[in-house]
Amino acid sequence: MALTIGIVGLPNVGKSTLFNALTRQTVLAANYPFATIEPNVGVVNLPDSRLEKLAEIFGSQKLLPATVSFVDIAGIVKGASEGEGLGNQFLANIRESHAIAQVVRAFDDPDVVHVDGAVNPASDMETINTELILADLQTLEKAIPRVEKEVKGKKREAAELEALKAAQTVLERGDTIFSAIKSEGLDMERLREVSLLTAKPFIYVFNADDGVLGDAAKQQELRDLVAPADAVFLDAKLESDLVELDEEEAREMLEMNGQEESGLDQLARTGFHTLGLQTYLTAGPKEARAWTINKGDTAPKAAGVIHTDFERGFIKAEIISFDDLMAAGSMADAKAAGKVRMEGKEYVMQDGDVVEFRFNV
Repeated sequence: MALTIGIVGLPNVGKSTLFNALTRQTVLAANYPFATIEPNVGVVNLPDSRLEKLAEIFGSQKLLPATVSFVDIAGIVKGASEGEGLGNQFLANIRESHAIAQVVRAFDDPDVVHVDGAVNPASDMETINTELILADLQTLEKAIPRVEKEVKGKKREAAELEALKAAQTVLERGDTIFSAIKSEGLDMERLREVSLLTAKPFIYVFNADDGVLGDAAKQQELRDLVAPADAVFLDAKLESDLVELDEEEAREMLEMNGQEESGLDQLARTGFHTLGLQTYLTAGPKEARAWTINKGDTAPKAAGVIHTDFERGFIKAEIISFDDLMAAGSMADAKAAGKVRMEGKEYVMQDGDVVEFRFNV
């Protein structure tokens, strides 16, 4: 499974600049609203130093890291759900995303116009969330009458209608579905069919200047605004500069700016955390590869990510943790030390498991 993150935000908050940096693509980034007309999609690799070490042990010819797809859509403005600006036509482009990254302007620059005339992160986030909520309410207003008829005709369970109405109540009071899942006990399985935008996990990406990046107190204020959602702080302009440098130069520039990792690393790591994802590893002479799975997936489920036949005909999984393999130095030495084990259908995969599946179909 590939992680897909939809990037949303007001015009001129740095979405396309960030997208350029994340995907190393040349997407128009201009100082006027709606510079992004068609949605841009880019697939980037997740940096994973473990693959290089596996390749050394197994003599792998290729490294295939896990990937993240970023979808950059046009800036959303007040009234988008009613057709203002470019309307909500582009929201369909993020309905299939696993998460939504809302880029929020937290930098001052008189040369970059703000669509509302002033930089105000709280107000900007309220605008975006309101438009997404209104779009979801429109979806439910169409779905509920249809489901009501089907419930009366015994074609659907009453619980399905109740789930939709519970979601409608949450949205009408101005809350996103994701923020109310636990407190309201929403039945997300029954809501899946209507594909509500605000049911997706939110990640808030604050495009900040030195005044914020160097001030932990200001960052905490912004984190408090979006809690319990995850927040990432970066400088999209800096990220754009980093992609032009080689690895060592980029690392030096990050250190000079008091940062330990790039925006891509932050956002990808945060995306995995938000969605409860992890990776397991396979390696051999042809390739060393990282595979994305959900935390809590069993060995057969993980095998199915490679091929459905692997899950259907699963027998056993030969597993060693990455750390144990590195400590041993080779598979032969790891087996001699008793670090390699055979696991069955009930085994719950752990991040960094190095696996060889055995199956029969």
